[in-house]
Amino acid sequence: MSAPASLSARWRRAGDALSLLRWSRVLHLGLVWLVYLFMLAPLIFVVWLSFFQDAILHFPPSGHTLDWYLKAWQDKAFSQGFIFSFQVALVAALIGVVVGVMAAVGIVRHRFAGSEWVNTLLLSPLLIPGIIVGVAVYLFYLRAESVLDQDIVGTYTGLVLAHVCLTIPWTVRLVSAGLLGLDPSIAEAARNLGASSGVAFLRITLPMLRPSIVAAALFSFIVSFENLELSLSLVGPGRTTLPIAIMQYLEFNLDPTIAAVSSVQVLLLGAVMLLTDRYVKLSQVV
Repeated sequence: MSAPASLSARWRRAGDALSLLRWSRVLHLGLVWLVYLFMLAPLIFVVWLSFFQDAILHFPPSGHTLDWYLKAWQDKAFSQGFIFSFQVALVAALIGVVVGVMAAVGIVRHRFAGSEWVNTLLLSPLLIPGIIVGVAVYLFYLRAESVLDQDIVGTYTGLVLAHVCLTIPWTVRLVSAGLLGLDPSIAEAARNLGASSGVAFLRITLPMLRPSIVAAALFSFIVSFENLELSLSLVGPGRTTLPIAIMQYLEFNLDPTIAAVSSVQVLLLGAVMLLTDRYVKLSQVV
């Protein structure tokens, strides 16, 4: 084979390889989008369902309306449940972040005998199914009531304390990861320049941990707001969280009102998740 013919054959084979590589990338991208569509299809369908005009669900719908959102807000169970869940999640997140930051600093920066055991204990709620945690907390509260002769189950304080136990593990995990990524010599340099340990922590370490702390607060809010298993056995009369209100409504009704409530909840939590990802990538958390 002559040199020009051999060179032409090589160029042809190189072109075929590039074409195959290009098509493989297109196929890979298409498969990725199909997986995303498969995962998001339930959420998309729920949002679409919230605009159906018909009270009895059927497909295709006879029309679309926003009346179900108005009905959901006018239902006191949903509106009060949303406000109550927001309050509980906000208080639980604030307390959990404060306690979790102190625990993470003690575990990472001030090693002591048994620190690994304490870290495992604080993170253990992440490994236990929610329904088991809910039953365990409920039984613990019953035992505490008999000892203290004080009502705990059904009180606002008891519910918030239980939700704080949900938020602490996420704070410890995120803040510990943030502390491990910091250079301890920076705070040490501040102490060498005359700053006390407390001042060095408040002026140096804490500002550098701001992204982890903000992400911990937002993630803790999400975990508390959407919790059902723990709240189910701890709420009292007139204190119904939004997930419990949704479950109770589904016992006797099946119309797009639930889809409207779920759409608002998904929108709120999705916005908080995107805000969390701005500070700490979710791939580092889950």
